[in-house]
This record gives sequence, structure tokens and C-alpha cells, in this order.
Amino acid sequence: MVENLYSFLSAVGFTHPLHPMLTHVPMGMIIGMIVFATLGLLWQDKNFDQTAFYCSVLALVAILPVIGAGILDWLHFQQAAWNVYIIVKMILGGILTVLLVFSVVLKRRGMPPGKMWLLYLLCLACAGGLGYSGGELVYG
Repeated sequence: MVENLYSFLSAVGFTHPLHPMLTHVPMGMIIGMIVFATLGLLWQDKNFDQTAFYCSVLALVAILPVIGAGILDWLHFQQAAWNVYIIVKMILGGILTVLLVFSVVLKRRGMPPGKMWLLYLLCLACAGGLGYSGGELVYG
């Protein structure tokens, strides 16, 4: 099935991996979470806090296709070969997904902005680790 997908994409002229082009949405939203949450703390503005929350919702929605595309690319381009960076990416991807779920749930339950900022910072640390390990995986 995976080979059929990539054969079809190749037949229409698309030979690149799927995962890298999708990663920008959750990664950008995670950076947005930190930026808007920081602005909300600095200016005590609930609009910034709400925007950070919306960024976390979009990051959570977008991370599922990113993980799926990453697994497909791993199966196709690396023949499902296990190595340290794949294991790190799978662990950090799971942790990031859980952190994003917590960020949405806890914000809806009224967690204070300062604690939300720390949770968003943990998401950013996971995203950084995912980006680093992905770069090492592809570029060595």
C-alpha cells in the first residue's frame, strides 16, 4: 500500500518525501504559541493568550497528518530501518502530541497564563528536538 502511494505520486511527478512539507504547520504554530503567550504575559492581554491557545489547537490538529506522513516516508525511503534518531523522533512525537492535548485541555479548564507559557515552552523543546533529530536523520 505504501509503495502504491509513492508510485502514484511519482507518476504525477512528485518524488519528494511528504513529511518535510507538512512539518511547517505544527512547528510554526508551536513557535506562535510561545510568541503570543509571551506577549500576553508582557502586556497582560487576554487576546494574545487566546491566540496562543488557537495556535495550540491548530498544532494539535496538524500534528496527526505530520506523524502519519513521517511514518510513511520512513517506511518508503528508509525501508523502516531502526536507528537512534527514528526512536527519538517517535518518542518526542508522542510526547509532543500529549503535551499539545494537555495544552488544549488545561487552557479550557482555566490554567493561568504563566503555567500555560511553561507548557508551551515544553512543546517548543520537543519541537526543537524533533527538528534536530530529523535533520540528523536526513543529513547526518
